[in-house]
Amino acid sequence: MNNGNQMGDRNHSGLPGWKRGLDISVIVLALPVLLPVAVLVGALIRATSSGPILFRQERVGYRGRRFMCFKYRTMFCGSDSSTHQGHLTHLMQSDAPMTKMDSRGDSRIIPLGRLLRASGLDELPQLLNVLQGEMSLVGPRPCLPYEAEHYQPWQRARFDAVPGLTGLWQVSGKNRTTFSQMMQLDIRYAKTKSLWLDLKIIALTPSTLLGQLWDLIQQKLRHSRNPETRPLPSRSL
Repeated sequence: MNNGNQMGDRNHSGLPGWKRGLDISVIVLALPVLLPVAVLVGALIRATSSGPILFRQERVGYRGRRFMCFKYRTMFCGSDSSTHQGHLTHLMQSDAPMTKMDSRGDSRIIPLGRLLRASGLDELPQLLNVLQGEMSLVGPRPCLPYEAEHYQPWQRARFDAVPGLTGLWQVSGKNRTTFSQMMQLDIRYAKTKSLWLDLKIIALTPSTLLGQLWDLIQQKLRHSRNPETRPLPSRSL
């Protein structure tokens, strides 16, 4: 009877036993490296901008459940979020690659903020969400509520998987793919997730992050050759 209840609990959370075991095992093994890095990142944020170190934001997870997602704060306090909503709406309605706003320069970003984002270090606090069972190491990115409200019926199938820090989309081109392609990759993962697929995605993630860092370096080099380029303006709430 107890085994049946435990199986029901795992299915209800969207985390099969193998997936939960992989999440916890990887976090425990990486903890000696992650703790010093987490402390260093927090110290850098505190030294370069005023305000809290962590940023909490409501996201949509498994089966449409909402939860508070943790990240390191990479924007100045009081930054306007409507600019991002407009950018995301454009991406959802077009076949344009899903480039981030800060790829063109964004004055809302704190010093070292772009580096933290490109390296994925800004998402390190989401390990707390993983430990709480709200996220997994591997899965679709947790979307914002105003994004989920505009999903087409077929796109909601991505909620059949627990959101993750990395995923099939992230290691398959990420910002070079369109919104529709991201959806298709997320849904494919939700339908085919397995231990071996998760291990493969985790193994591919470091090279993906290095590629993002290389893209950031190239962007900075292009900017240095074209000093007329200016960051996007920001507005206060």
